[in-house]
Amino acid sequence: MSLDDRSKRILDELVSNPSITSMALEKKYDLTRRQLGYSFNKINEWLMTKSLPVIERTRKGHFIIEQCVFTKLNGEERSPALETTVLSENQRVYLIIMMLLSSEEELSLHHFTIELDVSKNTILSDMKRVQTELNDYELTIRYTRKAGYLLEGKEFQIRKLLIHVTYQLLQVHSGQNKIKELANIETDQLHEFNKRIENVESKLNLKFTDEKLATMPYILILILRRIEQGNEINSFSIEYEELSDTKEYQATEEIFHDARQIPVEERLFITLHLLTTNVYWSEYLTDDDAIPRLVPAIDNMLRLFEKSACIYLQDREQLMNKLLQHIKPAYYRIKYQLTETMDMQDSLNKEFKELHHLVKRSTGPLKDLIGNDIPESETTYITMLIGGWMTKQGDSIEKKIKAIVVCPQGVSVSRLMFTELRELFPGFVFLDSLSVREFLDYGLDYDIVFSPTSLETDKKLFISNAFLGHEEKYRLRKQVMLELHGYIPRDINVDHLLDIIRNNAVIKNEKTLTEDLQKYIDRDEEASVKQPMKTRDINLNDLIPANHITIRNSVESWEEAIHVSAKPLVEGGKIEPEYVDAMIRRTGEDPYIVIGPNIAIPHAAPEEGVNEVGMSLLRLEEGVNFTKDYSINLVIVIAAVDKHQHIHALMQLMKLAGSETDRNHVISADSVEEIQKMIALYSVD
Repeated sequence: MSLDDRSKRILDELVSNPSITSMALEKKYDLTRRQLGYSFNKINEWLMTKSLPVIERTRKGHFIIEQCVFTKLNGEERSPALETTVLSENQRVYLIIMMLLSSEEELSLHHFTIELDVSKNTILSDMKRVQTELNDYELTIRYTRKAGYLLEGKEFQIRKLLIHVTYQLLQVHSGQNKIKELANIETDQLHEFNKRIENVESKLNLKFTDEKLATMPYILILILRRIEQGNEINSFSIEYEELSDTKEYQATEEIFHDARQIPVEERLFITLHLLTTNVYWSEYLTDDDAIPRLVPAIDNMLRLFEKSACIYLQDREQLMNKLLQHIKPAYYRIKYQLTETMDMQDSLNKEFKELHHLVKRSTGPLKDLIGNDIPESETTYITMLIGGWMTKQGDSIEKKIKAIVVCPQGVSVSRLMFTELRELFPGFVFLDSLSVREFLDYGLDYDIVFSPTSLETDKKLFISNAFLGHEEKYRLRKQVMLELHGYIPRDINVDHLLDIIRNNAVIKNEKTLTEDLQKYIDRDEEASVKQPMKTRDINLNDLIPANHITIRNSVESWEEAIHVSAKPLVEGGKIEPEYVDAMIRRTGEDPYIVIGPNIAIPHAAPEEGVNEVGMSLLRLEEGVNFTKDYSINLVIVIAAVDKHQHIHALMQLMKLAGSETDRNHVISADSVEEIQKMIALYSVD
């Protein structure tokens, strides 16, 4: 074992001045009787490890030291004290927190000044920074003359802080020594817990990452110390059923085998720590029993990413396994708010910043499964994994055209424009739909801008209407392709295409491939922007006839408004009752449901109960509150069977919503006929 800094100072004082009394020592080093007793016991334990006689203390506070102690200590080179390198402010903050977390005795201000070798004023200043750090964990520092400095707050939050601070200290130079000194952790203890963790790895058939393997012994020792001191987790939100059947829960037996009876909550916390610890290999990674639906959620996330990034990820099964290694422990970290609060953004290179943006936009399936937002540090790590995989397969979004959509006409119009353009240019990476104000402060790299209004930009700007007809789509596509590539889509030579394909793939039937390519190139000029065998567009008044319009003075709630508005569609068999429930369920999730002042369009997915395309309208004289921000007078239920049939009528509805005069005319209408006339004005091609 080794002596802490204070105990070394006291031993040096006793050897050089053996006539000093206990009271004089307490006064000289600003110690309480208990603190001096603690150090005195440590000194005697250390002497016994050196096969030296212990120092005795008389009732009057004098010390009896045998000659061999003087001879031995004066004759050998003294151990160096705690490193005297100058510590940064952040390092001192973490060291102070470590002392507060791990001390087995009361802590005075003088205690901190001795251990960190700085002035009292510096420590008092550092304490303010410590409290700032603690605010993130809803913890506070309390000081009393009797108990010294203590941490106050929920033990679960203290454990989160302990894990974070231990990790941070182990990253600095000689961090292991600093923790051992300040927390009084013996090397033998660390060796013992390393053995236990190795046994856990064996039982779980996995290997922890080197970084986690280095951190875990310290964390487990300090957690057990807090338990022994009576600092136990009382109320805990961990689901017993979710963790008690895991292999990690059984592995806690190895960690606790020589401890006193450990409460279930503590076993669950250690289980959670094992589950949240990153691994680089596991035999059971694809075992779905522990986290049902995790694999499908990751698969859906990858599909959304591929669509956004316009790429195809090769060797998908290997990539899935690699992602599982990170996301399986991340699942528990995110669910129980144990994600390490470290900023990894700076570790992303320029290209990965755009990639990270696309990954964040694709994590919806994980968020739905876990029930919490995915923290930045977790999405950043997923980005690095996917980005590394793309680099390995020779792919990059840097090689692709990156576009943004800037629309001043509101979030719903902007979103609709974004969707339309992404379908029109499937080879482009569309990063965002933005307002003009957001565009001015946009930080990601892009190549082209689509907007219905002129903008000041050094990038290529294409002016496009918010609502595009078929001819407008064709002209825009032709203009963009000609300016970016020097050709329009139909000016493609089949022979040149075949040469490219031969160089990169094996062609099984060249004749059939040539015919299929030629058919695709020679299709109708508008085929790239519309479905083949296209039927007549459905207008707004086709979908909202008189019997689909309801006029009411008021309703009690937003939910009732959806029921009343949808009633004609249910009675007409166009939707099932469960579609109404789905709309209500989705209302809180979809910020795009409000498309303008006083007007909203509740809807759900076609597979949730739509039999036939249709719309229905409810006009309320007295608006109904949709959240605290919106009061709605017009509720138009949309039942779509696909992405196409209703879109023409929806564009007409958006134009009506964009006209304040005509929108207010509908809201103040006294009859169904009056509303019909206004709808008819917008139901023209």
